[in-house]
Amino acid sequence: MDSQKGKFGFWSIVLLGINAIVGTGIFLLPNKAYSIIGSASLGVLLFDALLAGCIALCFAEVAGFFSRNGGPYLYAKHALGDFWGFEVGVLKWIVIMIAWAAMSVGFATALGAAFPALGGDTNKDIIATIIIVLLTVLNILGVNVSKILNNLITVSKLVPLFVFIAVGLFFLNGSNFTPLFPNDTYVEGSFAQAAVLLFFAYTGFEAIAVSAEDMDNPKRNLPRAIITVMIIVSVLYMAVLAVSIGVLGPELANTKAPVQDAFNAIIGPVGLYFVLAGTLLSMGGINFAQAYFAPRVATALAEDGMLPAALAKRNKNNIPYVAAIITALGSLALAWSGSFTTLAAISAVSRFTQYLPTCIAVIIFRRKWAHKERSYTIPGGYTIPIIAIATSLWILAQAQIHQLLWGLGGCIVIIPLYFLYLRKKRAGLIKEHDDF
Repeated sequence: MDSQKGKFGFWSIVLLGINAIVGTGIFLLPNKAYSIIGSASLGVLLFDALLAGCIALCFAEVAGFFSRNGGPYLYAKHALGDFWGFEVGVLKWIVIMIAWAAMSVGFATALGAAFPALGGDTNKDIIATIIIVLLTVLNILGVNVSKILNNLITVSKLVPLFVFIAVGLFFLNGSNFTPLFPNDTYVEGSFAQAAVLLFFAYTGFEAIAVSAEDMDNPKRNLPRAIITVMIIVSVLYMAVLAVSIGVLGPELANTKAPVQDAFNAIIGPVGLYFVLAGTLLSMGGINFAQAYFAPRVATALAEDGMLPAALAKRNKNNIPYVAAIITALGSLALAWSGSFTTLAAISAVSRFTQYLPTCIAVIIFRRKWAHKERSYTIPGGYTIPIIAIATSLWILAQAQIHQLLWGLGGCIVIIPLYFLYLRKKRAGLIKEHDDF
């Protein structure tokens, strides 16, 4: 139970984290990975789990210092200075709006594919609008409503996956796991290609650090929750991929809906529609997570004077309602534009503007705040933070040049806003906040 009314307790934080990570990717992931590297994709997935786990541990250590909203923004600000804090914070807000727009349209598209009467561009825009507006209203109503809805959605969308795994284990065909690689031959570069693809399935864990103020005892609960979330998600992903390979074998490379088709092969059309329901719930849950997190990123920046002060206004339920409304309007504009390919590239590359500074912050804080009490310390000295930094650089090195240019372009475009902040700070108009 939560010890403070309306606050997210430990298990509610865990469910929020799972909801932020497990989305449509888990339902579409197995076929893409299998087509690249075959059954060896299980090893790649485990490799990515370890890499993502290293980054998550860095978040777990630094999260234990702070009790204010902001997450990666606060870590970068205190470790690397105001400029990098600003860059990380504003980009995170923009990236979440882009992601929410894409996910709302993704939900509308999936719904239209399942029910043709709801298909078409006009219906897509209407459904995406309803989702964004409805979730914004629920968010503004208060954290307690958000907590109940998040818990319900997360548990509901996990049920089809757990049933799929539990039933599928009895229908595995051992011969489907050999040969290890397609055509029994390893193609040079396929490991890196599959690793980059699968790594993004783990992203999202960093989102729960953004809303520390809405959590019960965040300094203690956040580090434990981040680690718990990563363990649960990693086991879930490995099991789903293993069952998909064991049931479908080589056919897995050719399917567009691997989990649905695998369950259809096991128990017939009932399985297909059961997983379809899980897919829609999963997409709905990811939409909810974006609606909840995005305004709190903007609010933390506004409270520090890096964005307009109006974004920090809260209602009687202590919800940043102005930031929620502006976020919804931005996401709606993006959803209606339909130009998501380029925007998705910005989102993917820009995500590492949160990872790299946070991993570096672990090393800086250990020196800068050696005297401070911390709720969690990564074992092994600097080994894991260094692995996490190297991992982030390696993943970025695999990105295409135009994706890197768009990501860096985002960093450059927002610089004028930072100089406006500096002018206000020098004029003594910025109020200092206690982040701890």
